[in-house]
Amino acid sequence: MRHGKKFNHLKRKKGHRNALFKNMSSALIQHKRITTTLAKAKALRSYLEPLITKAKVNSTHSRRVVFSYLSDKSAVEELFGPIAAKIGTRPGGYLRIIKTGFRKSDGAEIAMIEFVDFNEIYSGKSESKVSGRGRRRRTRRGGSAAATATAATAAAVATTTTGSEEEE
Repeated sequence: MRHGKKFNHLKRKKGHRNALFKNMSSALIQHKRITTTLAKAKALRSYLEPLITKAKVNSTHSRRVVFSYLSDKSAVEELFGPIAAKIGTRPGGYLRIIKTGFRKSDGAEIAMIEFVDFNEIYSGKSESKVSGRGRRRRTRRGGSAAATATAATAAAVATTTTGSEEEE
């Protein structure tokens, strides 16, 4: 029976599941983005986000706790270094899962899991450049009215500039 089992066991025993999460966590920390199945990505998010929260406090105890989960010195250094510096002010939600389609061989749903602050496409940093140039909506009826309005303002500006030149 399935009573009281609230997390996805991924059809693995406990040791195999822990090894899977350690390896996937280290790969995600090193590469900032990995592609895996949707079920594994969701399980990895619940495994890794508490560790990222612990990495905000750079103490010996928190480093040892995180190392006991990851067992990879370079991943711990990366997590407490640039990753902790970027996510220091974020209150949670450090990882993003994007569904990318289905695997051809067995039809499993594939997803990409990545750090939120390390992707400039989805973050607001690159969108500010796009929104800075002023996006306009195109409507059928607004085209001629907008053209006449700009022509009227251009004519008004032209008359004020010629009027000021005549006064001199």
